[in-house]
Amino acid sequence: MTKLGYGAMEVRGSRIWGGRPIEDSEAETILNAVVDEGITFIDTANDYGRSEEYIGRYLSHRRDEFVLATKCGCTVVHKDETTDDTPHVWTKDNLFRGLHESLERMKTDHVDLMQLHNPSVEQVEEGGLVEALQEMKQQGKVRWIGISSTNPHLETFIESGVFDSFQIPYSALEREHEELIQKASDSGAGVIVRGGVARGEPGSGLGAEDRWAAWEAAGLDDLREEGESRTAFLLRFTNSHPGMDTNIVGTKSVAHLKDNIAAAARGPLPDDVYAEAKKRLGAHS
Repeated sequence: MTKLGYGAMEVRGSRIWGGRPIEDSEAETILNAVVDEGITFIDTANDYGRSEEYIGRYLSHRRDEFVLATKCGCTVVHKDETTDDTPHVWTKDNLFRGLHESLERMKTDHVDLMQLHNPSVEQVEEGGLVEALQEMKQQGKVRWIGISSTNPHLETFIESGVFDSFQIPYSALEREHEELIQKASDSGAGVIVRGGVARGEPGSGLGAEDRWAAWEAAGLDDLREEGESRTAFLLRFTNSHPGMDTNIVGTKSVAHLKDNIAAAARGPLPDDVYAEAKKRLGAHS
């Protein structure tokens, strides 16, 4: 699994969560470019608009070239619906509904990684959700089970020892889970980071001004290498965390994809630069 993964939420279309319009040809181009460029981890979810449909349409013939991860617990969002709210239903029936719909959309007989989509500890326990995921594994429809999670639930899930992976938000501008990423890794689980470039620098990317204000406050510009963008530095900062395994970054632009690949190829930040950046950013950005 490559250090840089692809977040397929960016091909969701404009009807869900303020997404941008996308033509079928654009989705075909970016998804195949991801695989052509050697990225081997693609992350989506049952409620990411048209994302799973596009993966099935344009990548099912290349299924053995990448690890496919999706999420369950979501409610149905079809391509003709417009919504900014996708309530989750934490029952075994809804988890299996999502699984079977995802398999059909993506034209595959199995998902490599099935992740619970941000439930609380209580919802997991009351719904028997781990048992449902384990049943999916026993049926051969899922290879590994994981969870996308945040505080205050994440530490309990790590300590439970039942998940193969954790998806956790993290970047230089969002360091709340920095220590727990290492704890998850030390437990033997895989760690998938989302938000690793904070959606890109405002202007060239889609990042929020208030989130990126932390960059200005920390004064990080002089730590960049010559010609290195702020977004590229952020990607390398995220990839410098010793506990993370893959950093899922979404884009629908082939040029931005290649920029991300080039940044990842430069490797983690030098140890002294990484330490200095964390020092300037303070305890938790």
